[in-house]
Amino acid sequence: MSRFTLPRDIYHGKGCLAELKNLKGKKAILVVGGGSMKRQGFLDKAVEYLKEGGMEVSLFEGVEPDPSVETVMKGAQAMRDFEPDWIVAMGGGSPIDAAKAMWAFYEYPDTTFEDLCIPFNFPELRQKAKFAAIPSTSGTATEVTAFSVITDYAAGIKYPLADFNITPDVAIVDPELVEALPPKQVAYTGMDALTHAIEAYVSTLHCAFTDPLALQAIEMVFDYLPASYNGNMTAREEMHYAQCLAGMAFSNALLGIVHSMAHKTGAAFSTGHITHGCANAMYLPFVIKYNAKEPAAASRYAEIARRMGLSGTSEQALINSLCEKIDDFNVKLNIPKTLKDFGIDETEFKEKIAKISELAVGDACTGSNPRTIDPAAMEKLFTCIYYGTEVDF
Repeated sequence: MSRFTLPRDIYHGKGCLAELKNLKGKKAILVVGGGSMKRQGFLDKAVEYLKEGGMEVSLFEGVEPDPSVETVMKGAQAMRDFEPDWIVAMGGGSPIDAAKAMWAFYEYPDTTFEDLCIPFNFPELRQKAKFAAIPSTSGTATEVTAFSVITDYAAGIKYPLADFNITPDVAIVDPELVEALPPKQVAYTGMDALTHAIEAYVSTLHCAFTDPLALQAIEMVFDYLPASYNGNMTAREEMHYAQCLAGMAFSNALLGIVHSMAHKTGAAFSTGHITHGCANAMYLPFVIKYNAKEPAAASRYAEIARRMGLSGTSEQALINSLCEKIDDFNVKLNIPKTLKDFGIDETEFKEKIAKISELAVGDACTGSNPRTIDPAAMEKLFTCIYYGTEVDF
């Protein structure tokens, strides 16, 4: 048996932020990030809409990029003090991810972070509050997913939390919130969305419910990401919907080792934090070549290329066209091709890669990858990505 879970309500279209006034409750805590929503006036709008709906509102501001365990604990305490019946998270993936984890500790103060790190091990939520998510970037799709990523900076590890309990009740996908995104963020989040859709399509858990969502998202990213990067607001709106569709697919089909690798390298090197979407974009073509040695995965990648109208008559030619398309996008979006190009120090890479590879194999996303991998193969794959060499194993 498989399961397919989405938010009960997904509001989309310009101005749909106003749906906040229709939430039914007495108290709402609004969790936000570093200030872009405040500067652009959306935070004030959200507070006013909630108050218009009859709710008392408290703010939890300042969730950092790649939110920490410490921030989660502070937010949970703020919720316990205020006792909201709605948690509303607005911003990029970070405040929404953080608020999902806060939600668990609000309702279950005695649970431990170690308990939540076990996939699909959350306690039953909605005992005290429901959850609404409002994305201000077009990539993570955390507004419709059963996932959250929290960083333990002391250990240098990103932990992906997974449980259908943390799928939001309401998603508000308002393209007005992404109109002011800087081009670099458009690039990284857009490639994150593409990775979500491709990994969902080839995942061992893909199904008839997730495949159409994944393919539609891939097509929309191919159609709209370059124009969105170059400032076309119609394309930017379409990308906001594309990333949401990709999220619906991967929340149910799960992901693969592109994400395993990105989770374990983001905070691992002293020579530069690797933004999640940038890591995905670099790793994706190499992982496709690795996975395509598995016949079932090869046919799925070829089908993506065929559906997207890419050139090639043989399966291998179609897969090559898909990888070339992604490489071409990375060039257009000014994303490095290799970890060496990114600026990761070679000596540090060699020192750390064995441990990183071991951690990546153990990541929650590895289990649904279409080709199995062990730490030795993972290290070889990372080495190909560092130097830009061919994946021939």
